[in-house]
Amino acid sequence: MMRPLVMAFACLAVATPALAQHFADPSVYAGEDSLVRERQYTGDGRLVVDLELVFAVDVSASIDEMEALQQRRGHVQALADPDVISSIQAGGHGRIAVMYLEWADADFQRVVAPWTVIETEADALAFAAILAEADFVSGRRTAIGAALANAVQLIESNPYQGTRRVIDLSGDGPQNAGPSLPDARASAEAAEITINGISMQNERQNPFRPPVNIDVARYFENHVIVGPRSFVLPSHTHEDFVEALRRKLIIEIAGLFPAEMADKG
Repeated sequence: MMRPLVMAFACLAVATPALAQHFADPSVYAGEDSLVRERQYTGDGRLVVDLELVFAVDVSASIDEMEALQQRRGHVQALADPDVISSIQAGGHGRIAVMYLEWADADFQRVVAPWTVIETEADALAFAAILAEADFVSGRRTAIGAALANAVQLIESNPYQGTRRVIDLSGDGPQNAGPSLPDARASAEAAEITINGISMQNERQNPFRPPVNIDVARYFENHVIVGPRSFVLPSHTHEDFVEALRRKLIIEIAGLFPAEMADKG
C-alpha cells in the first residue's frame, strides 16, 4: 500500500523551524561553505568520511503509518539538531555519509533516501526533504536478518571510506521471517561494521497483529547489535525516539561509548 506523506510532514515546520526556513530561502545557509573542509579521497577514488551510516527502519505490519511517519520525523529532527551538526563538523574529516533504508519482509528493503554526504545543516535538511517527500509503503513480516544483510551490502558497495561504519536498526519486535539473523550479524562483524539499535516499545498495539510480549531492548541486545562499541537505546514515545536518536547520532559520530556521552552531559 502506497500513500504520500508530504501533507503529513507539514507539521515539520513546527517541529523543525530550520527546515521551513530552508525551503523558504536556501541561501540562508550559504555562509556554511566556510565550514566545509577540503575533501580527501582514497587511491581508488572513494571520498573519506568520519562515518558511513545506514538508518535501517522497520515498516513491517506492526508499524502503522503514524509510527512510520514518527520515525521519519524523528530522523529529520535529530539530523537538524545543532549538537548533531556540531558533532559532524568537529569530526576528523568534518563530514559523514548517510542513507535511509526501510525494511520489512525478506524481499522488502527499500532505499528511501540514497547515500548523501552531510557536512552542513543545509545538507542535513536536504536529506530530510527527501524523507518528507517519499511515499509510505508498508510490508508484513519482520526479517531483521535480511535488512542487516542488505545494509552491509549497501555499505560495502558505496563510494566512501569511513573511519567508522555503522548500521542503525530501529524496530518494535523480534525476527519472524527471512534469512538467518546470526549469519547477518556475523557478516557485519567480519566487515567491521557496528550494528546499533533503537528498540521501540509502547502501549499502542496494531489490532490486526499479535501483541509483542517480549522486552524488545533486551532482544536487540542479545540478538541484533554487534561490535565493540555497540549499544541499544530504548524508546517508549515519539519524544523518547527523537532524543534516543539524537544521542545515538552524537555517540556514533564522535565514536564514543554511551557512558562517555553521559559524562559529557
